[in-house]
Amino acid sequence: MSTRMPRFAALASALLLAAGAALFGAGQATAAADFGYVALGDSYSSGVGAGNYDSASGNCKRTTRAYPALWAAAHAPQTFSFAACSGARTGDVMSGQLAPLNAGTDLVSITIGGNDAGFSDVMTTCVLQSEATCVSRVNQAKAYVDSTLPGQLDTVYNAIHSRSPGARVVVLGYPRFYKLNGTCVAGLSEGERAAINGASDYLNAAIAKRAANHGFAFASVAGAFTGHEICSGSEWLHSLNWLNIGESYHPTAAGQSGGYLPVFTGAA
Repeated sequence: MSTRMPRFAALASALLLAAGAALFGAGQATAAADFGYVALGDSYSSGVGAGNYDSASGNCKRTTRAYPALWAAAHAPQTFSFAACSGARTGDVMSGQLAPLNAGTDLVSITIGGNDAGFSDVMTTCVLQSEATCVSRVNQAKAYVDSTLPGQLDTVYNAIHSRSPGARVVVLGYPRFYKLNGTCVAGLSEGERAAINGASDYLNAAIAKRAANHGFAFASVAGAFTGHEICSGSEWLHSLNWLNIGESYHPTAAGQSGGYLPVFTGAA
């Protein structure tokens, strides 16, 4: 009896420990699964340029190749709301993307501001007109970033915080488009390419400042895309495509998975 009891006690103790570990593990798994992620923003978040668009998303052109969908596939949040939409401006986020946010939202990602600043018109002007006109249009966009965009970003960021006060919010920036003195032998001048890159840096700096003032994380993708710009020979961005204008100057599928995804994962 004296020999068997310790063995029984040891076995019982081991079983209790195993049961406790199993219960604890189950609790941890449940907690991890009870996680809500909402992806907001424009075409850089919806995945324009990556292809394989969800027909149900219509002109928003959302795709499973975009970084929000890739992150959700890898981390399996309990809820994932993909609201980002091609062409979105700050006003579109306010009017059409905030519904999925609630007090239970844990993580929010967003790219926004490029369309407000006139990104598409800047690129059109630079492609079709002179270098002087291009630089003038870039400077006009930068003036907008100084005067008007901060207030628009504040409105969006305030709304996100109001609806989801406990969420971690990751604001992602935009890549530089061109490798200067790279492989391109035609197209824009080096002066135009430098002006466009400078405008991207200028826009990112403004977005980063507003994000920081709201306690949000700003995640720069400029470093991730270095060596993969247009004219690099290893592009993660579409150059001008006359057959599919909408995909021009947007990340490819490799740009989403190799550029945006790891940056977002590191910040999330």
